[in-house]
Amino acid sequence: MKTIPYGHQWIDEVDIKEVVKVLRSDWITQGPKIQEFEDALGKYTGTKYAVVVSSGTAALHIACLTAGIKESDEVITSPLTFVASANCVLYCGGKPIFADIQEDTFNISPIEIEKLITQKTKAIIPVHFAGHSCDMKRIKQIARKNKLLIIEDAAHALGAKYRNSKVGSCRYSDMTILSFHPVKHITTGEGGAVLTNNKKLYKKLLILRNHGITKEKYLDKPDGDWYYEMQLLGFNYRLTDIQAALGLSQLTKLDKFVKRRREIAAVYNQVFRGNDYFDLPIEHEGVYSSYHLYPVRLKKRFLAAKKDIFSKLRENGVGVQAHYRPVYRQPYYQQLAYLPGLCPQAEKFYRSEISLPLYPLMSNKDINFVVNKINKVLKKF
Repeated sequence: MKTIPYGHQWIDEVDIKEVVKVLRSDWITQGPKIQEFEDALGKYTGTKYAVVVSSGTAALHIACLTAGIKESDEVITSPLTFVASANCVLYCGGKPIFADIQEDTFNISPIEIEKLITQKTKAIIPVHFAGHSCDMKRIKQIARKNKLLIIEDAAHALGAKYRNSKVGSCRYSDMTILSFHPVKHITTGEGGAVLTNNKKLYKKLLILRNHGITKEKYLDKPDGDWYYEMQLLGFNYRLTDIQAALGLSQLTKLDKFVKRRREIAAVYNQVFRGNDYFDLPIEHEGVYSSYHLYPVRLKKRFLAAKKDIFSKLRENGVGVQAHYRPVYRQPYYQQLAYLPGLCPQAEKFYRSEISLPLYPLMSNKDINFVVNKINKVLKKF
């Protein structure tokens, strides 16, 4: 049976040709395409510096290390996210503190952030859920007042805008991370990036990406021109030129991809407006969502049937997904003594949420297929 997945990459012949060019060149890693990709990301987002890495998780990890997160430090983040947004704090020995979400946007609540700040709080990691920006103006005000760093998790939000600034510009943060996983807005297979306007942070990110090693010109090089120094305990989080070539090609199509995502969301908004089964996502004034996801929330009378509805939709070729089980409800976090009920709004959302298929390669025929199957399945509940 035909199945429409919830997300899928768009790779065309131009992308393939750009990758083949690199495969036939002298450099397939640590070559010129890396800097080209970083420059292109900076230009697109309006930020000064970009450091591309092997995954979005790697980006979060070195961003936290660069922010100086260490043992006993607390970092406030959203429970409604992929586990990497919190795991990156654990990697550094810190403690993730989960602030509940806003009921309308599903993003981290500034009010809840402010309640959780202590003397141990070092940073905030707001997550732009589904491509809709958090209330970054308010979050920045809170961070300034309490001398906290902000690391935006924009894995869902490349191509989005907030108050006429591109998400990733770091206008409201110290660093922003991106993900280039295949279901994201552009892909390099696996990959990610950290963006910043702070040169000092940028230099540290570069070193941490490459085993903690630097070959900077300022080094005395007592042994000769081959000299390098390991100054930090870093990691091999490098991206290859093969991946960077794909990313560069994908980036030229990003605005087209986002436009198509918004067109699909607009169709869903129109055909499902006022339906009896679920509530639709919203878009606040001043926000331009890049619609990584289209999350709907089942109405109260359908909550008990969510598992069956989900299964029936998949059986009928609609590849729905659920985003996300609150991070602190994962078994590993339960072992760390995080208690159920910590964030009531996030748990309420998880009980009702289903993500509908949405990706640029969807045709109008695919959209109609999804709409018809959803109506057909839900009429039986």
